[in-house]
Amino acid sequence: MTDRVANSLARQGLMQHLGTRLLSVAPGEVTLALPYSDRVTQQQGGFHGGAMGALADIAGGYAGLTVAPEGMEVVTVEYKINFLNAFQGGELQATGKVVKAGKRSIVTTAEVTHLAADGKRTPCAVMQQTLMPVPQTY
Repeated sequence: MTDRVANSLARQGLMQHLGTRLLSVAPGEVTLALPYSDRVTQQQGGFHGGAMGALADIAGGYAGLTVAPEGMEVVTVEYKINFLNAFQGGELQATGKVVKAGKRSIVTTAEVTHLAADGKRTPCAVMQQTLMPVPQTY
């Protein structure tokens, strides 16, 4: 299961460009980390909402992948995200969790937290997502 997620993450150009790391994989749950850098900032120097959204989308998607049948991948059909706080420095961590896994759709959530250099964790964003299983193409 971990190899399945890690191999897929390695093929994601955007996540590789941004420096995303895989922290943990369990059935129905995946946690990713995104370090602060000039690649992920908006004009005021904080993490860009697009970077937060991408991280949440990928964490939720990989949580869904852990419950998808072998030979299948997942694609995002839709997601909704609420941004709670803006941060600079440290890193973002997103944990995606499967809420319901069906044959035609998988519903997930993701919580994004900011981890400061001093170890303090603060909620950053919450997301809900619908995924669709599709045949693996590689």
